[in-house]
Amino acid sequence: MAHRRRGVGVGRAGAAAYKKKAEELNAVNLESAMETVQKLETKLSDFAKVHKNEIQLDPAFRAKFLQMCALLGVDILSSEKGFWGKLGMGDFFYELSVKVAEVCLASRSRNGGIIRVGEVNEILSQRGTRFKFANSSKSKKTSYSDDDIITAVKKLSALGSGFRTVTVGRSVMIISVPEELDGDHMQILNLAQDDSHGSYGVITIRDIKATLSWDEDRCERALQKLMGKGMVWLDINNDGKKSYWFPSLWKMNT
Repeated sequence: MAHRRRGVGVGRAGAAAYKKKAEELNAVNLESAMETVQKLETKLSDFAKVHKNEIQLDPAFRAKFLQMCALLGVDILSSEKGFWGKLGMGDFFYELSVKVAEVCLASRSRNGGIIRVGEVNEILSQRGTRFKFANSSKSKKTSYSDDDIITAVKKLSALGSGFRTVTVGRSVMIISVPEELDGDHMQILNLAQDDSHGSYGVITIRDIKATLSWDEDRCERALQKLMGKGMVWLDINNDGKKSYWFPSLWKMNT
């Protein structure tokens, strides 16, 4: 007796029904998610209107506000229309990014294109650099923080300019050259900030070998590239001992 295959037609119909239902659910979920995002953006805008002066004049408050925007996926820095444009955040960070770039480029011959965010802030403060938010109800010019400078560098980075920030040990550094630093270079920079070997901002091959357990060739390769870019300076004393200095870690006025 021949066996008939049963339920094939029903199975296909069922699969089609499941697919249709899944598409309907996805559409509902997407619509619901979009509504939620719109509500959150509205609440965010209302919050910004109430706290406009704090956002414009208080660097710490501004940093927290930008973190909140990032969590919600709202990019207010590129918005030029509506309330976000009137808030003036985009203009403020544009002006700050220009000043940050000026400091980085002016110091490049000294540090090879790598400088601490804190040093950039110090230089700008010494110059008396201040900005006033567009359409601000306050005439007072705002101050800025290290977080503001990091955000400004992100705007420069988006332009493909080679500017970017990296965290090295205790410091956030701005790199203003397109050269990539690999893991070995970052470890050496990190070690140069660790004064447990006796000096801050200066190391020897002996320090590297003792701390990182590298052989001499590896130490030399990493240091030679950093020296070639001007990020490290070599000092040879009277007895022939070599010390490698990192100008990006010095506190200097420009």
